[in-house]
Amino acid sequence: MIPKEFRASEAMKTLRTNLIFSGPSVRAIGVTSFGAAEGKSTISLQVALSFAQMGKRVLLVDADLRKSVLPSRLRLKNKVDGLSHYLSGLANVSELLCETDVPGMYIMFAGTRVPNSAELLGSDNFAKLIPALKDVFDYIIVDTAPLGQVIDCAVIAQYLDGVVMVVDTTKNSYKLERRVKNQIQKAGGKVLGVVLNQVDYNDRAGYYGYGSRYGGYYYTSED
Repeated sequence: MIPKEFRASEAMKTLRTNLIFSGPSVRAIGVTSFGAAEGKSTISLQVALSFAQMGKRVLLVDADLRKSVLPSRLRLKNKVDGLSHYLSGLANVSELLCETDVPGMYIMFAGTRVPNSAELLGSDNFAKLIPALKDVFDYIIVDTAPLGQVIDCAVIAQYLDGVVMVVDTTKNSYKLERRVKNQIQKAGGKVLGVVLNQVDYNDRAGYYGYGSRYGGYYYTSED
């Protein structure tokens, strides 16, 4: 039996390769899902790490201003200012870039939770942010709120070069996922592909059938 860790590593390399072959202009990449706990934050982090490991300068932007999980995932002990502070005019971008112990990899955390996240993300400040970050980083990975629950990802999709959808194969129907895809496209965004999470590798007919509807990638993560 192939170890789970090996499969996950190979799937992430495949995802990274496919993103690279999406074209040199695809550098600001959003990651979303239909609902919570489908693995999008884990995959956002792993994609950013994967690009950094190949020598790229990468920024992971936590744009889930409503319910960010990255601080707890990374076991931060203190509150950190982040994207919400920049969008509210309370901080400059340079003050919010947190260097990690991985060479070339930085994180901009979400900052303080806000009730008006869609309005902030749809502001001129965010529209100016992505082009400015492209002058500094090779890739910007943007972890967004679940689009099946809130509109935030659709608001910023137009400013990104593309969006990756994370689909937990144990949870949602194709109809619901297609709604997310259509919403991204209606907002002027581009869907780059789909990551199928929680895939049962023993049920090949099941996950190949699901994947054929999307042409996505396969990945297994606990969260």
